[in-house]
Parts: sequence; C-alpha cells; structure tokens
Amino acid sequence: MTGAVRLDVGVDLSGLQAEVRLLRESDWAPHFNTREYEGDWSGAALRSVGGDPLRLHPDLAHHQPYADTSLLTNCPSVRRLLQELGCPTTAVRFLRLGAGARIREHRDDIGWESGEVRLHVPVVTSDAVRFVVDGQVVPMAAGECWYTDVTRPHRVDNDGTGSRIHLVVDCVLDDGLRSRFARHDMG
Repeated sequence: MTGAVRLDVGVDLSGLQAEVRLLRESDWAPHFNTREYEGDWSGAALRSVGGDPLRLHPDLAHHQPYADTSLLTNCPSVRRLLQELGCPTTAVRFLRLGAGARIREHRDDIGWESGEVRLHVPVVTSDAVRFVVDGQVVPMAAGECWYTDVTRPHRVDNDGTGSRIHLVVDCVLDDGLRSRFARHDMG
C-alpha cells in the first residue's frame, strides 16, 4: 500500500478559501499534541466530539459522538465536498501550520486496519511547504484531495512566509470509499 494517493474529488478551492477567511482568530484552537510540533499548529473544528468547534482531540473513551459544529454552518463548500465523498466522517477541521512551523515526524493510529482514513485538501499552501510520508515528499497543491497513510512516519515543514491551511477529513472506510480507492490498488 502506498503512503499517499491523490484522489479524484471535486474541490471548490475558491469557496474553501473564502470560508477560511470568514474564520476569526478565536475560532482557531492550538493543536492538542504539543510534543509533536514547534510554532503555530492550530485548528478550527467543523465536526468534532460533541460538536465543540474548539475541540480538536478525539474521545478515546467514546463517551460522546462526533457532530457538526457551529462553524460548519458557514461552510457550504466544505459541506458539498463531504457530500461528494459520500462516506461517514468523524473529525473534520481546518488545520493551520504557521510560517516557519514544523510538525515533527510521528505516526497516528488512524488507518486501513482501524477502518478510518485521513484525507487532506490543501486550501492555502506554497512550494515552501513539505509534507513528507515515509521519507517521500507528497506534492500537494491547493485544491487537490490526498489520502495520506498517517500510520507511517510523516512530518510537515512550513518554510514559507505564510500559513499553510488544509481541510483535514477523517473518513470511515465504507464500501463507497473503498471503491473510490479501488483504482489505486489500495487494498
């Protein structure tokens, strides 16, 4: 199985960018995994545990279900993208990596074996951003949709002068999503 694959998904990039611009600074919460990064890594939750727009971390005890947050109301382009994906989702959020910030190499426990996959849609990015999975740079351009195998070692470096913002969607791996991946020999 490959570490990253670009998927054929319709993305309204200008709509997503407009929705990001509507976010206030108070809508962004620092990422909870403070050992894994340096600089600004923050997020605005559109779907989260309990529907809390400032909650980026999962509920490992499964006490509360994922729900849409109030921020998703003002994001019709995100809602259309989720409809096109057509699969159940858990966490959906804009993640911002500030200029000069780094996400250190780490692994996450979301993947094929757990029945959940992570998709990235770059909304604001530059050539100075490097997303590396298993030692390979993934050439993500704004408006594309990428599956990344985050069970493998991965890191992100933003050597640019502006923030990098991705829409990050955690999807339940159902039959429809499996068929979308089928042409990429994903397993």
